[in-house]
Amino acid sequence: MSAKKGGAAPLTADSPITDLPGFGPKRAALLEKLGLHRLGDFLGYFPRDYEDRTQIYTLSRAPGETRTCFRLLVAAEPTLARLQRGMQLVKTRAFDDTGSIEIVFFNRPYTQKQLKKGQEYIFYGKIEHAPRHPQLINPLFEAVGEEGAVTGRILPVYRLSAGISSAMIEQGVRAALACCPIPESPLPPALEQEMGLMDIREAYTQIHFPQSAGQAAAARRRFAFEELYVFCCASVGLKWEARTRVSRPLAYHDPRDFYRELPFQPTDAQRRAVDEAFADMTSPSRMNRLVQGDVGSGKTLVAAACAWLCRQNGRQAVIMAPTELLARQHQKTLQNMLAPFDMQVGLLVSAMPAGEKKRALMAAADGSFDLICGTHALLQSVVEFMDPALFVVDEQHRFGVAQRSALARKQPDSHMLVMSATPIPRTLSLIIFGDLDLSVIDQMPGGRQPVETYSVGEDKRRRVENFLLRQVEEGGQAYIVCPLIEEGEGDGREAAEAYVDRLARDLPSLRIGLLHGRMPARDKEDVMASFAAGMLDVLVSTTVIEVGIDVPNANLMIIEDAESFGLSQLHQLRGRVGRGSRQSYCILMRKGPRTPRLDIICNTTDGFRVAEADLRLRGPGDFFGDRQHGLPAFRLADLSGDLRLFEQARQAAEETFRRDPDLRLPEHAVLRGRVEAMLREENGARRN
Repeated sequence: MSAKKGGAAPLTADSPITDLPGFGPKRAALLEKLGLHRLGDFLGYFPRDYEDRTQIYTLSRAPGETRTCFRLLVAAEPTLARLQRGMQLVKTRAFDDTGSIEIVFFNRPYTQKQLKKGQEYIFYGKIEHAPRHPQLINPLFEAVGEEGAVTGRILPVYRLSAGISSAMIEQGVRAALACCPIPESPLPPALEQEMGLMDIREAYTQIHFPQSAGQAAAARRRFAFEELYVFCCASVGLKWEARTRVSRPLAYHDPRDFYRELPFQPTDAQRRAVDEAFADMTSPSRMNRLVQGDVGSGKTLVAAACAWLCRQNGRQAVIMAPTELLARQHQKTLQNMLAPFDMQVGLLVSAMPAGEKKRALMAAADGSFDLICGTHALLQSVVEFMDPALFVVDEQHRFGVAQRSALARKQPDSHMLVMSATPIPRTLSLIIFGDLDLSVIDQMPGGRQPVETYSVGEDKRRRVENFLLRQVEEGGQAYIVCPLIEEGEGDGREAAEAYVDRLARDLPSLRIGLLHGRMPARDKEDVMASFAAGMLDVLVSTTVIEVGIDVPNANLMIIEDAESFGLSQLHQLRGRVGRGSRQSYCILMRKGPRTPRLDIICNTTDGFRVAEADLRLRGPGDFFGDRQHGLPAFRLADLSGDLRLFEQARQAAEETFRRDPDLRLPEHAVLRGRVEAMLREENGARRN
């Protein structure tokens, strides 16, 4: 297919989809929702899976619970029956050397004439075990000798949307393969050869229309490695850039002068992290450091100490948090911690009243604020600082590499400190934080008791409610976490708004508050202030409380529909309790039977063990939930199954930058463009 009928101009990669025969404006609009805007886009629209319709099974050896191909002889003339409510039913029987089966079609009357008694067909479907005899229901079929349209090949399975069929995607892909130039490879030829990768032209054909399962796997491996290699080059490149970027070293001040003013003694792990950060900040090279620690391990102290060092040098510090709630809490916590040094900690978030925001912008620009806490609003061009020496990014998995880079561009010689309370397995940590040096806070502050965690079924709900009442009577407070905000959003899971109404009806003695992400910022702040002040007994919330909320008196957390959350998210939520002197509890309410998955969270409070299990069970695509992490949207790379490939990609990227730190060699021209595009796309996606 090289041109439309009627002598129209030849199709090219930039041709609009409407130039394809049969693709009008309505169909093109539907395809645009899948990211397909022009013909060339079909090339990179890779299948999400495949159906192997090349293997033919006998009825007696059919694999269970999967759709497969059978070569069967039709033994009877198909009959058509009209049932109640207008349903039409076509039936026949077919057999092979090992048995027979009933073929059933619902509301497909035309199949009565398509199937002929005494002829052989290839049927594709799953055997259903009806009460009397096995059935193939609505199978696809082709006459023996005519395979190729729906059977006899490996069929690509594409991500679809309403109004779009696989046949439409296939038509676009075939047209693109016929007339579009294949994108240039970002991989140096020597690396392709060393890795034994499929040629890129062949890979584009085999990824869409593989001749065998082995060819599909080889094409997928090629593109998965390419994705990982480009991402690793972006990450390694930023690390090389940070190492070579000259910074104005800060004058060293002994952190013991800072510790003396604290109402508590830092742990050895906190002191070690501070020492490592101070060593970076007082050296000529720019700091690019990650401080990683479990929930409640005390990373905020490290940020406070570094901000104090900036102040001792007459310079500012800035901290960026993923939510306004967390930014406001940082401002309050850090203001209290830094008050003995007469440091001014300001706030800058999008939802501030105009007058308040104007004053905050001026204070940030003229140096009145020693430390500025904010959200992604800090990235806006109108925000200016007075010679900041340090940028801190909290809960880094919620941001991308490009956002971190955009913040650093506000002051190119500034230092960068990244904090994450999400325990991340080492392999995944290398992917997300590959451009950072690492400090680990592996101790918890003294006096904390482990949170006792239980998995509980619906039959124990009354007992859980009585336990809640008892904890409140003894002076404690409770969080109750629901997966949804309002009813009608999901499949029967608990919704926070309806939950508040039911709880108030069933337990009228409780003072109950509601918190969720759609509430106005001021309302959220008021609710949290009331809960922190002890004016509320129970806070019913969505996962907006997952990070940063600190109410030491809260000692009970009940998580509804716990089976719908990832283990790492459950661990993060559990970290909101156990922050005071009371014995704390986390109750995981489930609608189904007890599962080994929830037992993992019940049996350990070690966040890194939880994270390893979460990665193993769910894979990194869901590891952080709802695409809230620094990973790009890989099309093919599956980091839970491609860890070895990732390690190879990372090693190759590091070798590339050892040879060509600026990617200026001709063989790296395409790679340089892909790396720059990845950073631009990620930053744009985060802003939107």
